[in-house]
Amino acid sequence: MDRTRLSAALTAAALALGGLVATSTAAEAADAEVARNGGFEAGLTGWSCSAGSGVVVSSPVRSGSSALKATPGGSDNAKCSQSVTVKPNSDYTLSGWVQGGYVYLGASGTGTTDVSTWTPSASGWQKLSTSFRTGASTTSVTIYTHGWYGTAAYHADDVSLFGPGGDPVQLPAAPTGLTAGSPGSTSVPLSWSPVSGATGYNVYRGGAKVTSVTGTSATVTGLSPSTTYSFQVTATNSAGESPKSAVVGATTTAGGGNPGTGLPAHALVGYLHASFANGSGYTRMADVPDSWDVINLAFGEPTSVTSGDIRFSLCPAAECPNVESVAEFKAAIKAKQAAGKKVLISIGGANGQVQLGSTAARDTFVSSVSKIIDEYGLDGLDIDFEGHSLSLNTGDTDFRSPTSPVIVNLISAIKTLKAKYGSDFVLTMAPETFFVQLGYQYYGSGPWGGQDPRAGSYLPVIRALRDDLTLLHVQDYNSGSIMGLDNQYHSMGGADFHIAMTDMLLTGFPVAGDQSKFFPALRPEQVAIGLPASTQAGNGHTSPAEVNKALDCLTKKVSCGSYATHGTWPALRGLMTWSINWDRFNQWEFSRNFDAYRWS
Repeated sequence: MDRTRLSAALTAAALALGGLVATSTAAEAADAEVARNGGFEAGLTGWSCSAGSGVVVSSPVRSGSSALKATPGGSDNAKCSQSVTVKPNSDYTLSGWVQGGYVYLGASGTGTTDVSTWTPSASGWQKLSTSFRTGASTTSVTIYTHGWYGTAAYHADDVSLFGPGGDPVQLPAAPTGLTAGSPGSTSVPLSWSPVSGATGYNVYRGGAKVTSVTGTSATVTGLSPSTTYSFQVTATNSAGESPKSAVVGATTTAGGGNPGTGLPAHALVGYLHASFANGSGYTRMADVPDSWDVINLAFGEPTSVTSGDIRFSLCPAAECPNVESVAEFKAAIKAKQAAGKKVLISIGGANGQVQLGSTAARDTFVSSVSKIIDEYGLDGLDIDFEGHSLSLNTGDTDFRSPTSPVIVNLISAIKTLKAKYGSDFVLTMAPETFFVQLGYQYYGSGPWGGQDPRAGSYLPVIRALRDDLTLLHVQDYNSGSIMGLDNQYHSMGGADFHIAMTDMLLTGFPVAGDQSKFFPALRPEQVAIGLPASTQAGNGHTSPAEVNKALDCLTKKVSCGSYATHGTWPALRGLMTWSINWDRFNQWEFSRNFDAYRWS
C-alpha cells in the first residue's frame, strides 16, 4: 500500500474510531444514577423494609452520616427494597456496600434474568456488584438488600443502580371505594380500594391529614362521641400525592358503651368455673360480686372434637359439693342481667377443642349453642378456641379470604347466631397470643411450609366478624415471647408485655410482614386486656402495680417505659381475667384493683 492510500486508510480509521468514541461517550452520558436515597441520608425515604425490620443509623456508615441497619426475624429476612423506573432493553449496574453476615443485593422484575449477589460474611464494608439487562417491555425493577432468617442484623450503604433513566413516575389516581365501617364512640374504621402505582396513602378528616398508612385501611381515633365526621384519602408515591377521594361521612356512637351491648365504658370480664372444679373452688353465680360486668360460663364443650355438638351442664355435686340447683343458677343469671350484667356461654377452653371441619358440624354447632343460650337465657357467646381447634391448610395464605374449612365454617356459624339473636347479641373472643399477635411474624404454614399451621389463625375470624365483635380479650398469659411492632421480643409478666400486645391490636399490623396484607386496627371499645387473676391461675401473672402501668400507658400515654405506643386510647374497654374463681381464691385482688383504678 502506498503512503497516500495508507494515510487515507489511517484517516478513515481514525474517523471511524472517533465516531465510535463519540457514540460511546453519548451513550455513557445518557446513563445516570437511578436509585433514590441509596446512601440513606434521607432516612428510609424511597425504601420499604419487610416487617418493619429496617432503621437508619449513624454508625457504622461507609460514607455520609447515615446507613441502613436491618434485623432479620425467624420468618423474615429483613428485605429492604425500592421500585425504580427504568428503560426497556437497557443495561444496568447494581452495586452497594454491605457489612455483616449473609447479606444479599439483587434486582427483580427485570424482564430477563433476575440477579443477586451475596456475601456470607463481611466484617468491614464490602462492595457487592452485579448487572442485568431489562426486557423489551420492562419499565420498572425492584432493587433490594436482605439478610437471612434468624441471623444478626446487617448494614448497607451507598446502594447504586446506574443506567439509563426511565420515564418519570406518574402521580397515582385518587383512591376509590372509600367506606366507613361500624363507628365506635371515639373511632371510625376506614377502608378503600388499592391504587396502581401507589406506595402509601394519606387519610384526611375534615380536610386535615390525620394519618399515613401503607395498606388500604386505617382507623381514625381520638374522635368525640355522637359526632359526624367527613373523611377522604389520597394515594402517594415518589411523584407526589394524588387528588383526594370522594368524601365519606360517619357518625360516632354515644359514649359510655357499644350500641346493643349495654356495657359500661370500662368493663371487667371474668370466667366463672361453672361446669368443673379445680384448686380455686366452686363459686355460685349468686355469689359473684357486682364488680364483674361480663360473666363467661366456662365451658361449653363438644361431644367430640369434630362433632360441633356443644354441651353445657353445671358441675356435678360429687365434684362441687356447694353447687346450686339448675333453677337457682338460672334465677341468679336473671338477677345479674337485671343488674345490667351480661352472662355468656364460653365455648372451648384448654380441654374443649372444637373443629368445625364440615358444614354438618357447623350446623350442629349453631343448633346446640342456640339450645344452651335459650335454655339459660344468656346474652351471647364467647369463643375460647385453643389448642388445635383452629389451623390453616397449606396454601391458605391470605387472612382476608380464608379457605380452610375450620375457619370458614366457624365464621359462618357465628354470623348465623348473630343474625338469629340480633343486635343485642354479645360476642367476645379470648384467643392466645400465638393465634393473633404471632401473625405479625408468621401466618399458617408459611410460603415454604414447615411453620406451625395454627400461627395467626384467629386473624381471619376476627377480621370477618369485626363488625359483630363486642370484645376481643387476647390471653396475655401462658405465652412465649412475642415480637411487637418495635420488632423487639416482649415477655409476659409485666406492663411492657400488655402494652406491646395491646398496641398491636389498636394499631394494626402487616400479617407475616406483608404490607399488602394488613390486619386493620380494632376500635378501642372492642379491646380488653386478658390476664391471670393470681399466680395459681396461669403463667404470666402481673402485679396490680404493673397492670395499672399498662392501663396508664395505653389510655393516658404515661408510665410507658421504653415502648413507644402508636396512639393513646382512653376508650380502651377494660380487663379480662382467668378467672372469677381464682380471684376469689386470691382475696379478690384483681377485681378490687380494677374497681379502684382511675380511668381519667
